[in-house]
Amino acid sequence: MTVPPAPDLADVLAARQRIAPYLRPTPLYRYPALDALTGAQVWVKHENHQPVGAFKVRGGVSLIGQLTADERRRGVIAASTGNHGQSVAYAADLFGVHAVICVPEQANPVKVESMRALGAEVVFHGADFDEAREYCEKLAAEQNYRYVHSGNEPALVAGVATYTLEILEARPDIEAIVVPVGGGSGASGACVVAKAVRPSIEVIGVQSEAAPAAYRSWRSGALVRDSTSTFAEGLATRTAFELPQQIMRDLLDDFVLVTEDRLREATRLMISKTRNLVEPAGAAALAAVLTAPGRFKGRTIALICSGGNISPAQLAALLA
Repeated sequence: MTVPPAPDLADVLAARQRIAPYLRPTPLYRYPALDALTGAQVWVKHENHQPVGAFKVRGGVSLIGQLTADERRRGVIAASTGNHGQSVAYAADLFGVHAVICVPEQANPVKVESMRALGAEVVFHGADFDEAREYCEKLAAEQNYRYVHSGNEPALVAGVATYTLEILEARPDIEAIVVPVGGGSGASGACVVAKAVRPSIEVIGVQSEAAPAAYRSWRSGALVRDSTSTFAEGLATRTAFELPQQIMRDLLDDFVLVTEDRLREATRLMISKTRNLVEPAGAAALAAVLTAPGRFKGRTIALICSGGNISPAQLAALLA
């Protein structure tokens, strides 16, 4: 497919203007308990405080807020393990657009309930995100919906990049930003802003070793597919996306893989040390720092807590 052009800082500033009437800046808090664990000065960007509990809502509002009248009339469709779908549903509800969200058959029930409450039609298909995505693309072509890809959308990337603007305006001394990666919109957006504001800021992606497609694609410089068996559905993609990969190849400083056990440990620590409800993908940045503490020791860093949509069953299993 043709890769759309990457957004730049001007696009991110415009996206901030679009979303400002609907979404407030999220908190950026420092936790001495995390400093003590990591040896770094740790600031947590709490995207779990968004109305749908995840950062992706920024992209949904940015994109759907600028659809044409024809696209709004046709309605939108998206595939998601939950957070992208919630973002599209939330924005579609704001702007009076019909939304269809295709999710895997075992999708997180907390996220499914949220999408339905926002008025979206939820369609279950397939064992994982990629099977749901393939079915979604088929429905989009058959029903003439406006397909909202979870990565290859410049307006979406520009929207989610606004959290990095907020971080650097609040803490210009940040030396590194650690970002969970599923499809890569969050990490690529962080790269666009950080490298435009101060190129010396490191942007580091993190993914589970049980779902390494984006990591392997970035390492190889070509899109690859891989298996996914991670319990962190926000990181669970079997294939990488062209636009985020293009941006990350140019601008991402490093990419870390973490174990499932480390993700579980980091999720428990985030919940206990920050007193926030955090989903496993939202704890991935802390997992990366715990995996390689030496590279962060003594530095001022921002961790992206990308979401807090953990299900009761996941939480019970995690704390058992």
